[in-house]
Amino acid sequence: MGEITNISEYEEIARQKLPKMAFDYYASGAEDQWTLQENRNAFSRILFRPRILIDVSKIDLSTTVLGFKISMPIMIAPTAFQKMAHPEGEYATARAASAAGTIMTLSSWATSSVEEVASTGPGIRFFQLYVYKDRNVVAQLVRRAEKAGFKAIALTVDTPRLGRREADIKNRFVLPPFLTLKNFEGLNLGKMDEANDSGLASYVAGQIDRTLSWKDVKWLQTITSLPILVKGVLTAEDARLAVQSGAAGIIVSNHGARQLDYVPATISALEEVVKAAQGRVPVFLDGGVRRGTDVFKALALGASGIFIGRPVVYSLAAEGEVGVRKVLQMLRDEFELTMALSGCRSLKEITRDHIVADWDTPRVNPRAIPRL
Repeated sequence: MGEITNISEYEEIARQKLPKMAFDYYASGAEDQWTLQENRNAFSRILFRPRILIDVSKIDLSTTVLGFKISMPIMIAPTAFQKMAHPEGEYATARAASAAGTIMTLSSWATSSVEEVASTGPGIRFFQLYVYKDRNVVAQLVRRAEKAGFKAIALTVDTPRLGRREADIKNRFVLPPFLTLKNFEGLNLGKMDEANDSGLASYVAGQIDRTLSWKDVKWLQTITSLPILVKGVLTAEDARLAVQSGAAGIIVSNHGARQLDYVPATISALEEVVKAAQGRVPVFLDGGVRRGTDVFKALALGASGIFIGRPVVYSLAAEGEVGVRKVLQMLRDEFELTMALSGCRSLKEITRDHIVADWDTPRVNPRAIPRL
């Protein structure tokens, strides 16, 4: 293996290192995997309009998210079962995020508990929440996250049922015997049974509350003082409802293309959501980000920051904590270079005029139109 020069190269290393069932679980999308491809491809249809001859000797990447100062608008998305990628799992990810001065989101389905992750040292951490049928379980979990110093709840709203991931069905996916869902261990919900399709799909069908609705976003606010990010919004209609329901922010996400296939790429849905939010809450994006150019495009379309998921588990599988640190550093360096070459010295200088998207009406020079 030569020197790793970009984030995408970690995927191939992870494929070689991991058992097939583990790699397929991380890598696959729903059904035809059209949205999985589109999450990447849609970025390639957005081009830059760089501004030149601007003094870019000093570039500031720092920003604030929900009032917390972070070093860059690049954060870590919640991904389940990280110890399946590497023995240190979520511990390694937490330390890498902290070292990079950014936010880690811990999955409900982590293989390390909220308390264990908190024990790795200081850092700003969010907790991703799945709402179980037993609301006492939810309330207990939220209290534990709060007590462990987590700063926000990212409520996943696109998973009343698990999407159809055919690789997991073929592999009869189940968590390896030496791992458990650490946050649920004491509640006797930490084990996943083998099933004749996907063990995870069966687990979700048995435990996750399909009745989840907007009133539950309100309910969540009665049991916690933490800000709530609604994760899984793809439309203007739902963006407006999220704001009305008291959400502190929105994450435009299609769950890494793992839920409903043939939804648009998140970068394609972003602008609609940003416009509907009308600046009342910050809007973030996850899905398909692999380059610093992708980060810039998301910010130009109105995102306040982005979250990365698969690059974290792939780099974790390849090189543990060092890998995750490298991914965050590479993305940071590429993003800084994109800003410099576009003529932007701070995040607020990144505007819609710095990009042109394939859905934009062509910019017409009126003098170029021949008179009849």
